[in-house]
Order: sequence, then C-alpha cells, then structure tokens
Amino acid sequence: MFSINNLILFLAALIGGLAVFLFKKENSKNLKLVLSFSGAYLFAITILHLMPEVYESGNKYTGLFVLLGFSFQIILEQFSEGIEHGHIHTHSHKQELIFPIGIMLSLCLHAFLEGMPLVNQTIGSNELNSLVFGIAIHHIPAAFALASVLMSNQVKGSKLVIMLVLFALMTPAGSFVSQQIQIDSANQIHNYFPFIMATVIGIFLHISTTILFESNVDHRFNFYKMIAIIIGAGIAVVNFLLH
Repeated sequence: MFSINNLILFLAALIGGLAVFLFKKENSKNLKLVLSFSGAYLFAITILHLMPEVYESGNKYTGLFVLLGFSFQIILEQFSEGIEHGHIHTHSHKQELIFPIGIMLSLCLHAFLEGMPLVNQTIGSNELNSLVFGIAIHHIPAAFALASVLMSNQVKGSKLVIMLVLFALMTPAGSFVSQQIQIDSANQIHNYFPFIMATVIGIFLHISTTILFESNVDHRFNFYKMIAIIIGAGIAVVNFLLH
C-alpha cells in the first residue's frame, strides 16, 4: 500500500530532482544550506531517536551492523561520488557510458535500504515521523545533485525524468518489499529489523558527518551554514523533548 509516508518520500525526491529545471546553477548556496540543515537533522535524530531504539534490542551484534552500514556507504560512494550528500561532478566523455548505470544503481540501492525499516512495528510514531522527515529532507538535495550531474552528462528530457522517478520510487519500494516479506510470518523478518535499522544508522552517520565536517572556503557562508545546522539539530532536539 502506498501510504502517506511513502508519498511524502516519493514527492520529496521527485520535486528535489525536478527543481533543477528552475535552479540550474551548480553548487548554489541555497543547496548547501539545505544540505547543512539535513545533515544536522539526520545526525540529531540518529543520536536521539534511532540509536537508543536499536540498542534496546540488547543484541551484541548491533554495533557491527552500524559499522557495516557506515562501511557500505563508503563503498557506494565509490560509484555515486558523493551525490547522497549533494556533491556535483562532471565526467569525461569516456566516463559517460558507464556513469548513469553505476550512479543509479548505487543511489537506488542506498534509497531502497533506507525504506526497509519504515514498516518496523516496534518503532514509535514519533521516531517513525522523524525518520520519514529526515529521509525526505536528505533526498531533496541528493535528487537535485543527481539531476544536475545527469544534465551535465547530457542526460536530458524524458530520460532524465524517468531516472528521477525511478530514484524517487526506491525508498517506498524498500518499505513495500519489507512489508510484503513481513506478511509472510514464516520469514519472521521483524526479528531482523534491529539489524536493518542498525545498517541504516551507519549509513546516516556517514552521510550526516560528511556533510557537517566538509570544509568551505567561503567564510562568510560558514555563518549561514552554522545557523542552518543549529536549526536542523534544534528541531530534532525540540521534537525529542516534547515526546
């Protein structure tokens, strides 16, 4: 079933990607501000909501899966080149043939994994809403960067839109597939949700810390970046304290 949460995740990624037709300037300050906000929010909800939840399982292997997710994201970025956290690169003519396939597979797998824990019935509604909002905000600059790179590599028109729709569908698809597996009680997939969530936590930790600790030579912009980080983390903290 295509729930409201899945619709939010789909539209956030799709709108973020389609926005490239309105704002075609690469590395815009507005994109960097959104990145800073999303990085701070992702980091905060991971520490305040997701990590305490997953460690409540008491399984001694939880930390290994966090490290696995962190390491797996490093591997994925060898193909995506950091588009998950808003990096925009152009490619040479020799790279253009393999670029769309490699980067799409990497980003789609990344987004698919993020959707799998969203049907975990042990997650409270507050944690679920925070997770959905965090993924949605994170996908906006990622989709914008993806669209920018695709356009710079001569992927345009309907082909570009199809690739954006495919990317936007991946997180809802991960949620849907996870839900269908869970329906079959013989699989008992809910027993593995802590490990899936731990893997996603590792991915979030890598992405958010990469965003937050990236250097910027524009010292004037650093002030606005700091404000965006404070707002992003502040929203997560307020949400945590009120529930």
